[in-house]
Formats: sequence, structure tokens, C-alpha cells
Amino acid sequence: MTYRIAILSLISLTTVFSAEDRPNVILFIADDVSWNDYGCYGNTSARTPNIDQLARNGLRFDRAYLTASSCSPSRSSIVTGRYPHNNGKAAELHKPISGHLPWFPELLRASGYYTALSGKHHMSSTAPKRGEGARPIPFDHVDNGKTKGNSGGHANWVKVTRERPKDKPFFFWFASTDAHRGWDADGQWKSNYGPKHKPGDVVVPPFLSDDPETRKDLASYYNEVTRFDHYIGLVVNELQQQEQLENTLIFVMADNGRPFPRAKTRLHDSGMKTALVAHWPKGIAKPGAAKSLVSVIDIAPTVLSLARSKVPDSMQGVSMLPVFENSSATIRDVAFSEHNWHDYEAHGRSVRSGDYLLVRNFRPSLAWQGPADSVRSPSHRNLLALQEAGKLSAAQADVFRAPRPVVELYNVRKDPHQLTNLAGKAESLQIEQQLSGLIDQWMKETGDSIPERLSPDTFHRVSGKSIPRDELPQGPYITPGEDRNADRINQPGPR
Repeated sequence: MTYRIAILSLISLTTVFSAEDRPNVILFIADDVSWNDYGCYGNTSARTPNIDQLARNGLRFDRAYLTASSCSPSRSSIVTGRYPHNNGKAAELHKPISGHLPWFPELLRASGYYTALSGKHHMSSTAPKRGEGARPIPFDHVDNGKTKGNSGGHANWVKVTRERPKDKPFFFWFASTDAHRGWDADGQWKSNYGPKHKPGDVVVPPFLSDDPETRKDLASYYNEVTRFDHYIGLVVNELQQQEQLENTLIFVMADNGRPFPRAKTRLHDSGMKTALVAHWPKGIAKPGAAKSLVSVIDIAPTVLSLARSKVPDSMQGVSMLPVFENSSATIRDVAFSEHNWHDYEAHGRSVRSGDYLLVRNFRPSLAWQGPADSVRSPSHRNLLALQEAGKLSAAQADVFRAPRPVVELYNVRKDPHQLTNLAGKAESLQIEQQLSGLIDQWMKETGDSIPERLSPDTFHRVSGKSIPRDELPQGPYITPGEDRNADRINQPGPR
């Protein structure tokens, strides 16, 4: 059966419901924001009053994880409900999703939803846009969310909400470019965002240098987080005026960790854990903190289930609806994540279960210093200065560590920053073997692989400057899973 025929079959199988019967859905995605940089997750400096209010009246997921701490692989994973290596070339930054794989917004659109994307897109497909083999349209409306004086990706969110067709349920993919580096919020600041953050008030994690430049860098980052929060508040107000807030499921999350050393691209919580707030007055039984382990590949089947649309076999996630009914419910025992090429050659895998995180590194000779925009930052430069002076703490030195351990094991409850590696310790040997076995099983069942010729560094590791194309190793390069046709494998592995 061709994919287009499958879509038509889905339409015929989907019962026609009125707009009032099925919930509206909005997915707010921040760009490069760590989970603990919101007030509702304990940050005492970053101002996020609107997200905090949604969390108070909804669910705050305390164990929500990304599948990749890298922009387009993370977003592609969310939109398909699949692990990055099961999306084809999209396992790596800036690369397209295999054309035969369905995106959940196009399934919503086929079942009668009005769909819109406003802001950062960063998802593409190998399928042609027109003619034979063209993929169905995922969004009725697309814009980049920018306007004069606001390049943060959220300038049109209220307009899209206000001008939507009123006779259909809607799904909005609202994706800011806050807080990607460039810090344009500083120069575009408006008084209704409140005062700018003061460098003296920021929370400096132990793996950064606590100095004036780094604090200023973090303050500018916090300003981006607050501006993202402000525009969420405007959309919530618009929904209230339209009397649609009660039956609108709102998710708030980010695509990866903050663009600072030992965060973005990392498999540790600073890179891979995401804030995830769900607000739906009509459908969430009791507000509070949800301890259930969840993966972002669970969003697609959740939304499709709510829309009473068939969840395709290609989706490897599970529905979060039991958690909406009971915040103590458990929907999965394990969550897996990947570290693939993002500016620099890398191949790492991780699994989370209970209180533990296990990381497996298949390129241990290479440092995990972070993406090129982080390497060019003042925060990274100040760590380099400490390195040259021989004054790095153990936490800071991990930014440059090479070779890295092949296996890392952490108790994330006792060690929230993952600074004490338990791998190889007699007292933790049993859990290490158990989690290592789960990674082996997951990689085998989902068709993951460790190609010999992975995409190489395209930026200098010290300066962050681009490497000229004629100085790069000659291809072809293989993305993980490509040699095993993993984009044709639907098996989810352990859950």
C-alpha cells in the first residue's frame, strides 16, 4: 500500500467528530533551553511566570527526556515519533527525514484538524514536494515567526491563533528561536517583558566558570527564556478570550539543552533532559508533578490518540494519556537517547531507568566539548583560560576530557549534575550490566549501527571556526542505522 493510499484509508477509518469533541493542541518548543532554567523546575533567577502558571494548573513532568540534544534530529524525532537513527539521514543535524515516514501533523490534518507551524521549522523530507511520491502536506500554514523588531520566532503566534478557521480543531507547532545563540532579545527588549536579568542573579552550574563574562552570557540567555515565556502568555490570553483554553492541550518543552559547555549535544541531563509541562483543564484529572518516565517520541501517539486518529505502526513511542488520568501512572520503564554528529564527529548512546543513567561512548577518543556556537562563546573561552592556567575543577575539566570513558554510570537522584562515574564499581556492577544489556538489545532491535566512516568534524574544536570544505576528509559518510535500513524498522526496542 502506498503512503498516499494509507492516508486516504486513514481518513475513511476516522470517525468525523465536531470541533468541540476533539481537543485543540499547541506544542511550544524553545530552542536550546535546559530543563532547570524555568521557575517551575526550581530556577530561582530565570523568570517564566506564564509557564509556571501552566505547570501549577497542569502537569509538570519531572522525568522527560529527548532522544537527541541536537536541533533538527530532536524535532524530527518528535514529529515522527521515532528515534533519530530510525529517521534515516535525519539522525544528524540539518539532514532530512526519510520520505516514506509519516509526520503526526499531516495525520491530524488528514483527520480534519487545521494545522500551522509558526517559528523555527528545521525539519525536511527526502520525498519530493510535488508530483509522484510527494508527501502529504503537514501544515496548512507555515511562517518563520519573525517580524521587524522581533526575530525570536514567536511574533505571529497570536495572529495565527486569532485567524484560524473556527469550524475545525487545531494543532499549532509554535517554535521559537529563543534561546539560540545570537542573543537577539537583548537588542529587541520591550518593557512588557519586565526587567532584564542581572548577571549577579544567575545560577552558574559547576561545570562553568563563575566569572563576570560567563554571568553576563547566562543573563542574556535568561532574557531569551523570559521572552519565550512572554509570548506563551499572550497565546494563553488569546485562548481564554476565545473560550478555547479549557479544551486545548498545551505542551511546553525544548529541543535540547542550553548552548553552553557540557549541555547542548550532551547525553547527560544538562543536554538531554527537557522541561515538559502539559496543561489541559478538560482532560488532566489532577494537576501536579508527574514522576512517570517519558520520552518525546511519546508526544506523537499521545496527540493522535486524543484526536481519535490511528497511530501508525511506524511510531515507536507510547501514549501519555494514562498519566493525564493519574499522575502516578507508569507508561515506560526505560528511555533511550543518541549523540550523533552535530558540528563534530560523535557516536554515543544512553539509557535511563529508575534513578540511573548509563552512557555508552563509541568514539571515546574524542572530547564532548559542545557544538561550535558554544565553543565560540565567552563561557567556553573562559574555561579555556582556566585550562591553560591549570585551574579547572573536575566538573569543568570534563568539557575537554579526551579520551572519555567508554561507559559512564550515574545515580541521577544523588548526583544531579552527573559528576561521579559509578561504572566499574563493584557496588553498582549489577545495574551497569543490566543497563548495558538494554542498550545492546535496543540497538539490535531498532537497527542502530556504528559506521566506521561517520560524518567528520566541520568546525575546529578549539576555535569553533568552520573548516574549509577542501580540508575535510572525502566521503561518503554513513549515518547511524543507514547501513541496516533502520528507517524501515518499526520495532521500538525495550520500553
